[in-house]
Amino acid sequence: MSKYSTIRTNKPKLSLLLERKTVLITLVLLVLCAAAAVLSTGIGSKFIAPLDVVKSIFGYGNPMHDVIVLKLRLPRIIIALLVGAALASAGAVLQGLIRNPLASPDVAGITEGASLGTVLFMFFFNEKLSIQWMPLAAIIGAFAVTFLLYVLSWKDGASPLRMVLIGTGLSAAFKSISYMLLISGPFFMADRALTFMTGSIYGASWEKDVFTLLPWLIVLLPLTWLMSRHVNIQSLGDEVAGSAGASVQRHRLLLLILSVSLAGAAVAIGGAIAFVGLIAPHIARKLVGSSFGGLLPVSAMIGALLVLLSDLAARTLFTPLDIPAGVFTAIIGAPFFLYLLYRHRNQ
Repeated sequence: MSKYSTIRTNKPKLSLLLERKTVLITLVLLVLCAAAAVLSTGIGSKFIAPLDVVKSIFGYGNPMHDVIVLKLRLPRIIIALLVGAALASAGAVLQGLIRNPLASPDVAGITEGASLGTVLFMFFFNEKLSIQWMPLAAIIGAFAVTFLLYVLSWKDGASPLRMVLIGTGLSAAFKSISYMLLISGPFFMADRALTFMTGSIYGASWEKDVFTLLPWLIVLLPLTWLMSRHVNIQSLGDEVAGSAGASVQRHRLLLLILSVSLAGAAVAIGGAIAFVGLIAPHIARKLVGSSFGGLLPVSAMIGALLVLLSDLAARTLFTPLDIPAGVFTAIIGAPFFLYLLYRHRNQ
């Protein structure tokens, strides 16, 4: 019995080869994300049973539960899922493009560029422009890093190894600028910016956060998935990809733009949540292999679960304190990064 299923459509003209194991794992993760979202929504200073949470979501709940679920907790849960999915997808694409298991938006400096763009927006445009423009500011900051990364690493093409090394230096430089702004700015703004740079989705709302981030991801995630087939051929090396007829540098640039946009939009809303883009693709690769058709959606759901569970721990383990979710992703990610470094050194 074949392990694959084929889907073909005439309008639009599309052909997909799906591995059944990948489809099954994707469906399982989708159910886990939904179950974790419902359970997380019910957990807090006032516990709400999962069935009551579902009733409130569909408009049949207790009025008091409706306020807690729909206005206070659910926006935060959705933002955790969206931010995690975006960061994990960005990390998966970067690892495929750079062909380095240590690559992620954090390591390449993209997260720090997006963070600096958002901090600049907070300090200079917060009272002049709508909060809806903040993802654009983060994406501009991320693209500034990417432009420098591409220019400085270009020598007859953008070498993956040079991109990693230069990205590490740019990350440190942009972080230093952000901290300089924190020191020189007013106290209340510095406190807000520092929480953002740690990575927190505290106080998420429908209008300010969900409806700001969602349109970006509705466009960017499907485009990234459609372009993911080019990552598969680039993983064979530039010479092989070029001989197969692929436009290596053009596709690499387009994929880099999509990855940067995903990371920038996520950082604008969720802050500089670290290591999600590093961890999630590695776990996904263990589950479904390295083919990007399945790797990308599985990475996205693992990233969503990782941020959701980290935020759940952040808001419940140290009540009444609400710890930034980025602290918990860093606690998980830092040892994982050291493990990857050790394994990479011994290969």
